[in-house]
Amino acid sequence: MKYTQLGRTGLKVSRLVLGTMNFGPQTNEADSHAIMDAALEAGINFCDTANVYGWGENKGRTEEIIGTWFAQGGGRRDKVVLATKVYGSMDRQGETWPNHDRLSALNIRRAVDASLRRLRTDYIDVYQFHHVDRRTPFEEIWQAIDVLVRQGKILYAGSSNFPGYKIAQANETAARRGMVGLVSEQCLYNLAERRAEMEVIPAAQEYGLGVIPWSPLHGGLLGGVIKKEAEGGRRASGRSADALASSTVRAQVQAYEDLLDKHGLAPGEAALAWLLTRPGVTGPIVGPRTAEQLEGALRAVELELPDEVLSGLDEIFPGPGPSPEAFAW
Repeated sequence: MKYTQLGRTGLKVSRLVLGTMNFGPQTNEADSHAIMDAALEAGINFCDTANVYGWGENKGRTEEIIGTWFAQGGGRRDKVVLATKVYGSMDRQGETWPNHDRLSALNIRRAVDASLRRLRTDYIDVYQFHHVDRRTPFEEIWQAIDVLVRQGKILYAGSSNFPGYKIAQANETAARRGMVGLVSEQCLYNLAERRAEMEVIPAAQEYGLGVIPWSPLHGGLLGGVIKKEAEGGRRASGRSADALASSTVRAQVQAYEDLLDKHGLAPGEAALAWLLTRPGVTGPIVGPRTAEQLEGALRAVELELPDEVLSGLDEIFPGPGPSPEAFAW
């Protein structure tokens, strides 16, 4: 495994991040523990989750599964850089009671204590805001985070799904308080969805945030979905099925698979390897449902894409270019 610094911090993290969203809803506890053991053995030390994972009536279940894994001992907790998130409501009855969601100081205090209980740990390495809260000023958010840092309950703060200007606003507010501010941004970023290159990633680089792409295979779209369908394998669903309904996207994905087939490359591994070449990227989140999927992701760390493949990928999935500057001289 290869390691890098998380943004401008001294924290060393693996170039792959173990995503746990499938733990509980699609992968049972025993298999989830086996995947975490395999990831740790392979050198993955960065684990990402969220308080709402488990979903519906089982919100919090994913954190509980991670907590029972930590409880097995063997240095598991000490070896892991643990990241979780706060924002969504944890109410399981479909109604959100006032102050049970978003980023008020009250909900942050309540949510972090609940996550610590489920995770069976006394601190969280990276506590992430799962979404922008347009109703709560950053002065209040940072006041709450400052208290948690002083209490030893969290070490760093990160963002997820923030636009570039909110990254700037958050860190300028933190700087005025003499605080470190955000150290990471978790955003949707992959070959098929490159809009983060316009403002989010430049803002992250300017303020020293590590970029952690989620959905690196765009819901399976970049994992060889057309070939799998042709061979009678698992059919596209969700985001990838919706995208493939467009003839333009289908032709694009077919060209992508043809290019990689020509070079003897597995689509999913190549998509991860491409992200590892991108400026500012700490490491993509991989969310394996099985141990076999984890093995494929691990191969991507050692994969070096030829220049011909990189240029071909840019032709098939061109980026959006820099932010528009029509207003400037």
